[in-house]
Amino acid sequence: MQVHVEDVSPVQKKIHIEIPAERVNEEIEKAYSAIQKKAKLQGFRPGKAPMPIIKRTYSDAMRDEVMRKFYEQTLYKAIDDHKIDPVNSPTIECDILEQNVPFKYSALVEVMPQILLKDYSGLSVKKEIYVEKPQNIEDELKRMRENMAQLVPVAEGSFIKNGHSVTVDYSFSVEGFPEESNVSEESIVEIGSNRLIPGFDEQLIGMRTGETKEFSLTLPDGYRNQEASGKQGMFNVTIKDIKLKELPELDDEFAQQFGEYDTMDELRAKMVEYHGKHEADRIENDFKERVIQALIEKNPLEVPESLVKRQLDFMFENLKNRLKSQQMSIEMMGLDAAGFNARFHDDAADKVRGGLLLMELVEKEKIAVSEEDLSARYEKIAAGNPDMLKRIREYYSSNPKAKDSITAEIREDKAISFLIDSAVVTEVDAAELRAVRGE
Repeated sequence: MQVHVEDVSPVQKKIHIEIPAERVNEEIEKAYSAIQKKAKLQGFRPGKAPMPIIKRTYSDAMRDEVMRKFYEQTLYKAIDDHKIDPVNSPTIECDILEQNVPFKYSALVEVMPQILLKDYSGLSVKKEIYVEKPQNIEDELKRMRENMAQLVPVAEGSFIKNGHSVTVDYSFSVEGFPEESNVSEESIVEIGSNRLIPGFDEQLIGMRTGETKEFSLTLPDGYRNQEASGKQGMFNVTIKDIKLKELPELDDEFAQQFGEYDTMDELRAKMVEYHGKHEADRIENDFKERVIQALIEKNPLEVPESLVKRQLDFMFENLKNRLKSQQMSIEMMGLDAAGFNARFHDDAADKVRGGLLLMELVEKEKIAVSEEDLSARYEKIAAGNPDMLKRIREYYSSNPKAKDSITAEIREDKAISFLIDSAVVTEVDAAELRAVRGE
């Protein structure tokens, strides 16, 4: 057997394998013999069909069996012999298996890149300055009022306006795309929320209960069916009901509905405190991401596409779960899995790069996790609840995999802290950071 390993890229290797004709012949005969013993052909007793007929009838089955055997016997041996550590299943290309001819095939495998971490001290990183924004508190109070609003019927004969909650029956179709056809009854549309196809809400403004309207809208880029993007979607909509949100007053009675507050002043004070902590956490998380990005820029790294795909799948599921908790969906955002992957591929690749570089930093700087580190993390998770802390300790003590996972998280956090401690940090306002990101 001849084996040659080709370096296709820093994260891809192609293993070329050639099996001599003598061995090919031997395995072909073995396969046919095994098939003959089990074959049931009309006119012959089981296992008694002549070999020429077996070969004419079962040539495809023989090839499948012999090639499978060669892959099992030669590919993984070649991987072990050349100390290759694949991160995904090999992609195989092969010649046709024929008698008296050497069998040649190749296997493309992805591997971890060789990481030479050399430039990570003194990273130059910008950090947002925290600025208290009273308007954010007012915006949050507005959202709270919206959530506690009561829906009341509008006066008979009223026209639909922004802010109305409208119940509709509608049908939807796209010429040439029958799979997109849809009929919905008693659907709720918040006019102005623009949660459906762009322009849908505007088409309903000015209509009244009982009215029906037909209209078309251009399906946006990133629509769940990419082939239908740019096509005309036809709607037939009937207005069943129109209601108006009645907002509560921002008074002490409003504050008391949240349990621990007697006055609006107490509620506002708590919101300011909470918002300050939330913004501080957001700024710190953003800063950590910038530190990792600076590390990536100083240490460029090609990463296996299979790892990027896993990261994309993880991000996609997280987004779906977040949207579900908000009673929304990927489709309502005009996205599907393919559109999401195209849009966030580079972000996922950077997350993989960052993770690999931090792992290398952990090894290089011998960053360890002590029992004190674990105890501190348990206490943070428990958030001051003694009973919860006891259960958390018991859980991680009895679950080695979970303990390994949280240990890895702590190790990565310590690696980021190591980078921050030596970083050259410049504090700037949010507008400058947005300009840097091109927002």
